[in-house]
Amino acid sequence: MTVLVGCEFSGEVRDAFLRRGISAVSCDLLPSERAGLHIQGNILDVLSDGWDMMIVFPPCTHLAVSGARWFKQKQREQQEALEFIKALMVAPIPRVCIENPVSIISTRIRKPDQIIQPWMFGHGEVKATCLWLKNLPLLKPTNIVEGREQRVWKESPSPNRWKNRSRTFHGIAEAMAEQWGSLLV
Repeated sequence: MTVLVGCEFSGEVRDAFLRRGISAVSCDLLPSERAGLHIQGNILDVLSDGWDMMIVFPPCTHLAVSGARWFKQKQREQQEALEFIKALMVAPIPRVCIENPVSIISTRIRKPDQIIQPWMFGHGEVKATCLWLKNLPLLKPTNIVEGREQRVWKESPSPNRWKNRSRTFHGIAEAMAEQWGSLLV
């Protein structure tokens, strides 16, 4: 049983599965920030390699409604991003989770199955995160905490801002591995 964690350079979700003894491989155009099984390349090239589950974090640059003021200038980029999402949704993998912030995926393809927040998984922060699921149950909150800081949204401009804003929260990664990993054992 092997999990493909797509569009993940941090290794956070991949390593959460590995800690539970579940084989997991990350795949991203970027190299992994952590040592471990990682495919540096286009995830579309490995979708048919016999995975049992895929959790994928496609880039939201041209999809997130937080960038709506630039939508008119990005129509071609948006269409390409939506085609990428559609290819992930029809991948020949039995269990799939596609993660993205509130975005045009909801209006152009379909509404998400679930919207989660970091504060539901031990982080006192706000960042609405949509999950489109195939053959996976909804994630159950594991540690609801106080605090509703918008740290991710307020990230200061820097060369690594996009990377810092795109990292999966540890508590969410752990919940995915714990709750969905049990389906593979």
